[in-house]
Amino acid sequence: MSEQAPAALTDWFVNHVRAESGRSPRPPLALALLAGGHSNLTYRVTDADDVSWVLRRPPEGTLLATAHDVLREARVLTALSPTPVPTPAVHAVCEGHDVLDADFFVMEWVDGIPCTTAAAAAGLSPAQRRTAGESLADTLATLHRVDVDAVGLGALGRREGYVQRQLRRWQTQWNTQRVDALTEIDEAFELLSAQIPEQRQTSLVHGDYRLDNCILATDGTVRAVVDWEICALGDPLVDLGVLLAYWTEPGDDAQALEDPPTSVTGFGTRDEVRIRYLQAAGLGPETDVRFYVAFAWWKLACIVGGVAARAAAHGGTGRDAASYVNQLRRIAAQAGTLARAL
Repeated sequence: MSEQAPAALTDWFVNHVRAESGRSPRPPLALALLAGGHSNLTYRVTDADDVSWVLRRPPEGTLLATAHDVLREARVLTALSPTPVPTPAVHAVCEGHDVLDADFFVMEWVDGIPCTTAAAAAGLSPAQRRTAGESLADTLATLHRVDVDAVGLGALGRREGYVQRQLRRWQTQWNTQRVDALTEIDEAFELLSAQIPEQRQTSLVHGDYRLDNCILATDGTVRAVVDWEICALGDPLVDLGVLLAYWTEPGDDAQALEDPPTSVTGFGTRDEVRIRYLQAAGLGPETDVRFYVAFAWWKLACIVGGVAARAAAHGGTGRDAASYVNQLRRIAAQAGTLARAL
């Protein structure tokens, strides 16, 4: 559902944003919410000539410091634009609350295939699904080869001790916004903290790398990686762990997402995705990534806990808080199981 953009936003767009042709947007502008709630809010903005852009701004409610910093996200996308990593181009950035009640930025609308649900995945051919799995692994390895100093992201944050800092940060988030008595999260935190692998490499880490945060081309390859709000400098194997945690196979009991697109056959197995990434990254297939998968499930539990808390307080996520609590319990149980098995 679309609504007309407020006058202040329309004026800002006309003065700061340009179409690929170089002309200004032509009012009226229509806003359509594409995603919201736990992530930065994402809107499609369309002008009177049916030209579209994407606007990103933080969600409503109490936010974890730096987790929804859209200015930082815009900076990362701008830095990645000359690299082989496929990302949308940033058109304009608005710092301050004069136009909206938050900072925001505008980036290009990337035409392609969003694969966010099982139904969307079922619309892909078997060849597209197979290619998508391979391309996600290859694209992730490409991201991790980016020279962060060369692209101006060397000062994005601390480089060492990434997992330790993440464990402290997200456990603090959980302690602040507990919505259920889940001992698995606390137990997994202790187990993971006691056996953190050595960080052998530092790279730009996306932080939430998965199929539904990518836009596919018609052949199934990744055309754009989106949702960079929690990217950082750190251990690249954390991204692999996240990808594998989200990579639900058909028949899996434990599912991180409510409607995982990879539950449809044809995407390849988690093991195939793991080996494809390790080969593309120049790592041996024997590389042990079990810790990173367990960590990904634990971190996701903390994130969903925060979403559930905000849904209970403010709504606006498209789901009720109870459904998030049920998802949280399922994810926390899997995190506990994997952490105990290390």
